[in-house]
Amino acid sequence: MISNNVWPEGPETYYLTFDYTIVMMLGELYVITFVASIKLTIDWLRESGRIAKLEKAQLETELKFLRNQISPHFFFNTLNNIYAQSLDNSKDTPDTILKLSDLMRYLIYDANKKKYQSLKKELEFLENYIELERIRHTQNLNLVYHVEGNPRDKKIIPLLLINFVENAFKHGANKSIEKVDILIDLIIKEDWLTFKINNTKPTQKFTTVSKKDKGGVGLTNVKKRLELRYAENEYDLNITETKTNFQVELNLKLMPDEA
Repeated sequence: MISNNVWPEGPETYYLTFDYTIVMMLGELYVITFVASIKLTIDWLRESGRIAKLEKAQLETELKFLRNQISPHFFFNTLNNIYAQSLDNSKDTPDTILKLSDLMRYLIYDANKKKYQSLKKELEFLENYIELERIRHTQNLNLVYHVEGNPRDKKIIPLLLINFVENAFKHGANKSIEKVDILIDLIIKEDWLTFKINNTKPTQKFTTVSKKDKGGVGLTNVKKRLELRYAENEYDLNITETKTNFQVELNLKLMPDEA
């Protein structure tokens, strides 16, 4: 312990004194701490990489879930409406079929290609969905859809806005036996999108709302996707609910389309 081979730069001594022992231990502790720090850093980097991979896998799983989230009843009812139109020889039948085809193509193919999707395509998908819902609820729906600004050269995570729109129909027009108002307003200004949707809540319903209908899995999923894909200063989501209205306002930073 007191050999110069162990501590060449140490003081010359022939006895294992208390001071010599303390200084020797501090030197060894420094080496151990240094090596341990390297090991902990390597472990932290590996764990961070593992978490990043899990988050990526989670996002991909959520996106697949969202593609299948639009209620099957929506497709069945739309097909029934197309069938009824064909029996009446309605001139709107071809256009309805085309909108349904475009909607399904976007869900199956386009929304799964990239992490971010063209805002223009996302809005086209949204408009097709809204028009098909408008056909279903002709009698008891007052719907206003307004877009201001240019969606070109902007990108957004796919299937984000559809959750709010579907929720408005699901808990508004789909359950009401009276007139329901749905107001959708989109404002694109520079690199920001302001999305507002307001729907009146029915006072008279077809069926009693179950506990499972409250809250909505879709809205929870949207919040999670926003947290994982955007920084805190890149979005602001406000949801307000009263006895008569349900309102959502989302301010979102849009990504530039470099393609």
